[in-house]
Amino acid sequence: MTQTERLHFLLDYLIKESAYGTKISIPKEISAQKRLLRTLMNLRPPGAASEAFIKVQDIYLQIEIAAKGITDANSLVPVRDRLCLWQGDITTLKCGAIVNAANSALLGCFIPCHGCIDNAIHTYAGVQLRAECADIMNKQGFHEPVGYAKITQAYNLPCRYIIHTVGPALQGALTEKDCALLKSCYVECLKKAEEHAIAVVAFCCISTGEFHFPNEQAAKIAVDTVTEYLNHSTIEKVIFNVFQDRDKTIYTNLLR
Repeated sequence: MTQTERLHFLLDYLIKESAYGTKISIPKEISAQKRLLRTLMNLRPPGAASEAFIKVQDIYLQIEIAAKGITDANSLVPVRDRLCLWQGDITTLKCGAIVNAANSALLGCFIPCHGCIDNAIHTYAGVQLRAECADIMNKQGFHEPVGYAKITQAYNLPCRYIIHTVGPALQGALTEKDCALLKSCYVECLKKAEEHAIAVVAFCCISTGEFHFPNEQAAKIAVDTVTEYLNHSTIEKVIFNVFQDRDKTIYTNLLR
């Protein structure tokens, strides 16, 4: 199979199993086909897929990720003791674990092609990730509390694990409780990493996007909390992953 043939196979499968069925037509442009695939994956409820689908999906996603360019965490030089700053797409980072800014359902983002990190991670990991998260949540029996974390396999991402944490969502002015909950996110993620003997962890900017935590305060909490934790930890390296130039400037100044 070529990559285009894999794309069409995946689209055919997802369209046939969806509630929309024959109402969906496959567009001619490859870019539109890829967007439709992401849409269908985002909308797909957790559940098993056929072995044939998983096999084709895994090859397809791994090729797509490789085409974006994979960054090996070992190539990143710490800005200061064990702390690195890296601007890029976290789904292309090869390391022990990446941190996902999840919602309390922990099932990923269901909004088609949404720009959040939760959506990107679930899209490129593959449908197995939502299924594993659903299994975890079904066993737990309640939504994930803010400030806690869960760990899963990473499936088609170049990292080994994904640590999912629910950050505080601001409804108004920033409070001490919000700050304490965000600090808890970082601590719980680092604990999960140590429990699984993970040497390198990459954090996204938890809560600063859709959850509206102020970027400067969030970054300071992140740096201060991780620095304090590493004083008594065997974790070898922590990467602060940023996507926007604004956050890169904030972290650069803090890490000086």
